[in-house]
Amino acid sequence: MSSEPVLVALTAPARRHLADGLVVAPAAAPPGRIIAADLEIAEIADILAEAAHSDTGLVARTDDPRRALALVAGTAAALCGEDIRTALTGPDVGFLTGLKPQAVEAVRGVLLAIETQRPRELAQELTGLLAPVAD
Repeated sequence: MSSEPVLVALTAPARRHLADGLVVAPAAAPPGRIIAADLEIAEIADILAEAAHSDTGLVARTDDPRRALALVAGTAAALCGEDIRTALTGPDVGFLTGLKPQAVEAVRGVLLAIETQRPRELAQELTGLLAPVAD
């Protein structure tokens, strides 16, 4: 029996960005309850609160990057027990970019996709809006 040490490379899995693969064309959206982003804030907040405690996810429809960011923030707030309406009207990018991988997966488990007619552009804009905030 050899007493030589065995070297094992340990690497952390790549961190998934909140926007990775989130924005899709209408034909590519997964099945889920559709939420129109032009609904009133109170109605969106109620839907997000319900979805955070159900087995079915949501697919949001919007072409507006700020509305997409608001929906991501509202979903995170619903899961974290925070004020959903506040998150929808004033997303905290620092909070969102600081989410741990498990929290990112939880958000993505509720907000399955954001459906848009311009997926490439909206994905780039949302990624830009979710850029980490300097302290």
